[in-house]
This record gives sequence, structure tokens and C-alpha cells, in this order.
Amino acid sequence: MTDNAREVVAVFDDTEALDKAVYTLETLGFDRAAFSLLASEQAVAQKLGHRYQRVNETEDDPEIPRTTFFSRVSRLEAEYLPAPALAAVGVLIVAGTGTILPVIIAAGGGALIGAVLGRLMHQRHATRVQEQLERGGLLLWVSIRTAKEEQTALEILRAHSAHDVHVHEISGEAGSVKQT
Repeated sequence: MTDNAREVVAVFDDTEALDKAVYTLETLGFDRAAFSLLASEQAVAQKLGHRYQRVNETEDDPEIPRTTFFSRVSRLEAEYLPAPALAAVGVLIVAGTGTILPVIIAAGGGALIGAVLGRLMHQRHATRVQEQLERGGLLLWVSIRTAKEEQTALEILRAHSAHDVHVHEISGEAGSVKQT
């Protein structure tokens, strides 16, 4: 017996349309884990042994590395949350010293580290987005379990300006993909 998974595949020309489409699907009951994106160009090249020229070359390849979808809000939280959190950790570490200067230094150091980490995360995301846009768009896969989910995903993705929207089936036995 084989386990076959079905996915709706779509390509977007900008992150705003992608975020809105996923948000709409989530409000209609799709689980956050149902969404995945094409991994970085470097990860793809490492896995496949070559670089892809266009994202449409990768959309039905079962071996292509993927990454988890993070919404714009999640990305903003990841970018800005580490600074105050690490500042608070710095304060807690030296709070018992009784002097204010070490507390200020620790808080500032923690905030600086958090800001740098957040900025690196943002730059990494921006680079991956730019790489994919230059090669044809942002590729999204949506795992579906039912015919109703399939129809809903197709409609919502098309309504949010996605192109090359289609369904494919991934065969668990051979790892092959059949477009439907």
C-alpha cells in the first residue's frame, strides 16, 4: 500500500499576495503546517547538485528542499522580539548587583544582540525572496486532505493572483509526482 499526498501548487509575484492567500486559507481552517515554500537557492543547489534557472522547474519535484511558511506577522515578531527579550535577560542576570550601570550595560548588550539576530533573519528572508522572484516567483505548496480543501485552495490561490496553480500527487512509494 502506498501513501499518496496531494498538494496544490502556486506561484506568486509578491509576498503581500502570498501572505494574504495563506491568511485567507488559515481563516478557512487550513493548518499552518499545510504550507511550505521553496528553500533557499543554496539549499536547493546542495540537495540537487545544481542550481535551478526557473522556479517552475522545481514545483513538481518531490526531492526539492522546502522550508516552513512564516507569515509577515511571524517574521516581524522574529525580527523584533529578540531585542527586548535579551535585554530583559541581561537585566535579570545582573539585577542582584545593587548598581545600575551593570544593569544598563547588560540590558543594552542583550538588546543589541537581539537586534542583530533579528536583522540577520530579515536579511536572510529578503535574499531568499529576491532569488526566487528573479527566477519566476514565490513557490507555495499547500497540502490537502480532501476534495473540498483542494477546491478551496485552488479558488483562494487564484483569487489572490497566483499563477501556474495546479494540483499534483506525490507517490509515497517511489517519491514521484503526478500532476492532475
